[in-house]
Amino acid sequence: MKKQRIIVEYELKSNSPAIIWRHLSTAEGLARWIADEVEMDENTVTLAWGNPLMHYDSRKLDILERTKNSCMRMRWVDEDDPEAYLEMRMEKSDLTGDYMLIITDYADPDDIALLHDIWDDNLERLHHSSGL
Repeated sequence: MKKQRIIVEYELKSNSPAIIWRHLSTAEGLARWIADEVEMDENTVTLAWGNPLMHYDSRKLDILERTKNSCMRMRWVDEDDPEAYLEMRMEKSDLTGDYMLIITDYADPDDIALLHDIWDDNLERLHHSSGL
């Protein structure tokens, strides 16, 4: 089944591209808001949630593009839809001078609302852990 693209935008409370980029592009930064554990190398990102001794889920992404202070584009290694990807892009707002985080993701039509909720929760964790 072909997935549908969703785009969500969040205003970040920072005008420092270095701080934002660190939260988008490093294992330490992503672990603050995306997953419980994050491992990253030049080509892949592995995300894990839960307790390894109980319920534990791990998924891997291939890094397709990484442009410093701009965007990270990745694809789940088990993705069936050839057009689907996950992108986290930061752009500076002309109006406020703050940065926006623009997330592009893909989901099955029945999972669109759930995916929006997941990203809202992730961004709430980002805000609480970093003030962004």
